[in-house]
Amino acid sequence: MQKTKLWLIMAILLAVIVVSAAVVFLYADPQNNGSDGKSVTVIDDDGTEVTISSVPQRIVSLAPSITEVLFAVGAGDQVVGVTDFCDYPYDFVEWIAEGKMSSIGSYWQPAIEPIIALEPDLIIASGGGASDEAASKLRNMGYTVIVLNPQTIKDVLGNLVIVGKATGHADEAAAIVADLTTSIDNITNKVAGITDKPKVYVEISDDPLMSVGPTSYISDLVALAGGVSIFDDAATAYPVIGSEAVIAKNPDIILSSYTALNSFKNRPGWSSITAVANTQIYNIGHDSTFSRPGPRSINALDELSKIFHQEIFDTA
Repeated sequence: MQKTKLWLIMAILLAVIVVSAAVVFLYADPQNNGSDGKSVTVIDDDGTEVTISSVPQRIVSLAPSITEVLFAVGAGDQVVGVTDFCDYPYDFVEWIAEGKMSSIGSYWQPAIEPIIALEPDLIIASGGGASDEAASKLRNMGYTVIVLNPQTIKDVLGNLVIVGKATGHADEAAAIVADLTTSIDNITNKVAGITDKPKVYVEISDDPLMSVGPTSYISDLVALAGGVSIFDDAATAYPVIGSEAVIAKNPDIILSSYTALNSFKNRPGWSSITAVANTQIYNIGHDSTFSRPGPRSINALDELSKIFHQEIFDTA
């Protein structure tokens, strides 16, 4: 009798253990952050499913914006290679000279040899033509590659989540996204009810004349800040346009990346443009936040909103 009771107790305990293990297995988070050494899977902006088997310790960044994202989520100590154009959040040129960091060269169509030499366990590349070819070659060689190609602020937030998961910093990434979302909402809520939105011409090149279309990061910034990009009807993200088209669309505000501000009034016919006549021309080339979709995008959004709607944001 005693022996039967003992076996019964042991059977019950075994059943409890088995059931408990089953519950843990069924309800364990499959999207863990990788910090426990388990593999994680993310889907990058190319639509590629990328599995990282363990927390990467030798990460190579192929774009300045990506470097900013990596350091923002707390993965800076895991980065072993950056481009010659990466200058935030630190002076990486100085780091490279001191041997604290390695350079892989240009971010535009980089050579794969300097990347391979660093023996990376994770490579994060930029899409949109910048490093697509290198990313493809490296993937074919068996390297783990994530491609990021954000076209909106929402995409930027998504990229932070992807990089956070891939590098073992999901919690840090989630906190940053929450803070950024709050800041973005504070701005967009203020301009939400505005019906009189300025027409905005963004010039990113003067030879040839080039602006931004509806699927570009800068165009999304303009819209969120309460403006209307005059080439939102373009077929491409960065359309080559004619001078006559700008004059005909008559923008209220001009944002210039590289062109000298006083040169606009000297262009034939441009003196009749409202933005030129009212000297509503602003240089956005001074700050890389306008060209780098990353954690500092909120700074660009904040600046544009104040340019477009000073009457709302003026705290003086």
